[in-house]
Amino acid sequence: MNICSQLLRYAGIGVFVCLVGMRGATAAGPIPLLKLQLRDPAGQAITLPPSEFTVVCFLGTECPLARLYGPRLERLKDRFGDQGVTFVGVDSNAQDSPAEIADYAKDVGLTFPIAKDADQSVLAVFDAERTPEVFVVDAAGRVRYRGRIDDQYEPGLARAKPTQHDLREAIESLLAGETVEHPQTPGVGCLITKIPHPSGKDADAATVTFTADVAPILNQHCVECHRDSEIAPFALTDYDEVVGWGQMMLEVIDQKRMPPWHADPTIGHFVGERKMPEQARDTIARWIDQGMAEGDADDLPPTPTWNSGWHLPTDPELVIPMRDRPFHVPADDVVDYQYYVVDPGWEEDRWVRAAQVVPGNARVVHHAIVFVRPPDGSDSRGIGWLGAYVPGQRTAILPPDHARRIPAGSKLIFQMHYTPNGRASDDISRVGVWFAEPADVTHEVFTRVAIDHDFEIPPRTEDYDVHISLDRFDPESRLLGVTPHMHLRGKSFQLKAQRRGGEVEDLLRVPHYDFNWQHYYQFAESLPLDEIESLDMTVTFDNSAANPANPAPEEYVTWGDQTWEEMAIAFLDVARPRHRTRTVARREEAGDVPTAQSGSSAGGQDDDRLAADQAIQSRVRKFLAAMDQDGDGRILREETPLTFQKFGFRKMDRNRDGVLDHEEVETAAAER
Repeated sequence: MNICSQLLRYAGIGVFVCLVGMRGATAAGPIPLLKLQLRDPAGQAITLPPSEFTVVCFLGTECPLARLYGPRLERLKDRFGDQGVTFVGVDSNAQDSPAEIADYAKDVGLTFPIAKDADQSVLAVFDAERTPEVFVVDAAGRVRYRGRIDDQYEPGLARAKPTQHDLREAIESLLAGETVEHPQTPGVGCLITKIPHPSGKDADAATVTFTADVAPILNQHCVECHRDSEIAPFALTDYDEVVGWGQMMLEVIDQKRMPPWHADPTIGHFVGERKMPEQARDTIARWIDQGMAEGDADDLPPTPTWNSGWHLPTDPELVIPMRDRPFHVPADDVVDYQYYVVDPGWEEDRWVRAAQVVPGNARVVHHAIVFVRPPDGSDSRGIGWLGAYVPGQRTAILPPDHARRIPAGSKLIFQMHYTPNGRASDDISRVGVWFAEPADVTHEVFTRVAIDHDFEIPPRTEDYDVHISLDRFDPESRLLGVTPHMHLRGKSFQLKAQRRGGEVEDLLRVPHYDFNWQHYYQFAESLPLDEIESLDMTVTFDNSAANPANPAPEEYVTWGDQTWEEMAIAFLDVARPRHRTRTVARREEAGDVPTAQSGSSAGGQDDDRLAADQAIQSRVRKFLAAMDQDGDGRILREETPLTFQKFGFRKMDRNRDGVLDHEEVETAAAER
């Protein structure tokens, strides 16, 4: 379509655009002239210099991808600015004010101008759809490239590095007088909602309104995260804000990206499971179709209240920072895991019913785990898990009368994983703790881990299974919940219970594991473990090129701490009676259950004991094969993965000589 003769008045600030064929990036026809006269968000006039090429960038202040790509656009501006290339930003989002645009530019370090497309007329001419989406326009007004900046980021996806530098290569080709090889690429990022005219605030003809119909849905399913000071990048509590995200909301609901939940709905029920009913989705769709009317203010329900900064209704009884000064996160490069030891000064056993780890800077903290390191010789169970921050995980309070015991004199270990985002920043993360009275605790909760270090995923393999399991459970113990953990090649997870009679029960299936949303799946009803022979898990990896998050499909992949390596782990929360019951005592006397002291197998029969011994030796052999790199039967600390060095080695090294011998490994295997 030739719109050369179209004169557009843009945001009242004197922007005149004359273009041809914007949908087709290289449409033939008369070459119109592009002239822009802009004012910055403060109202100051900006005159763009005559340029051989102009890069028009559609941006949004709250779009995560626009924030990630902002510094990259600035670097491209610096690289090509003295070669006849001018950069200009356009914000067509109804929800972004001039002040927010100015704050965004300052925050991400942009020095090129950004103008507000208040009436979305520029959006209509370019037919732009997303932020960030870029257009390279030549001096005659022809669009020579349209699409993404590069392929590193997509909603819910972050590659280790770009494999295609689309905008950079397009500019380089144009400056060299060459044809752009790929003049149009898919736009990625946040959908720009096209605001209906007249204003959607006119509710006269609408049967669905924000106040009466949409706000209650958002309060129930979205506002928990989409509110100030929470993990979501923008709030959904105000009409003017919600209107600007209307079409984007529907897109992420239809793509099953929101609300974030990845368990198969046909297997099991879980505390806090997030599901958007189809009826609620259809209500939002009708509201958008009808023009997004605001409705009667009297119909607006009150916004739910939460405890600011904390997931639980009350403030924690104690807040412990990782250290007294920030850790400086560089703008880019790989940051090794950071570990901080904190002494909380607990001189007596403490019982913890909940713990929430809060990142000081969520933009660069990928995950943080706080472990308990008990003093030497203390009686402790499990891996010493206290709490964690991982994307998407909410803090769960333990069932009534349940708590974790932290032995007197214990120290806390913060494991910090930072992912630089293009701008240097600082972080001080912390953990908040809620205590329980010892007299009120009937069940001790601890975390066991099912893990396999010994795997090697072949290149270009779409489905590679790793099997892990857990067995030998304390009398009258119960399984409370599970957290699967893999990295970028993680594809799916399945948990089954093998009962003693041979029956197999599906407990959890995660068909589409998402590294960016690592849920704790807490069972609505805990599972009694007395009749469970083993908990068997299948971890499936996709190391093929079909996995868009895969950083290197052509490489073998083994165990490692960094995201381009892999882990096959499940953390399982188990509760056991704090005091031995009469039932347990009778069964122990009859040899019917394993005791903590004897380690005897269930049933007390010779063949079962033999099977248990064989299982222990199998674990020993597997552990030695994975860790004993020189094959001398002794494992030095430096032979083991970094995470194990920090948390597992000390517990197994009972004589504190810095070496794990066969006896120490066998003892640990028997206690598992």
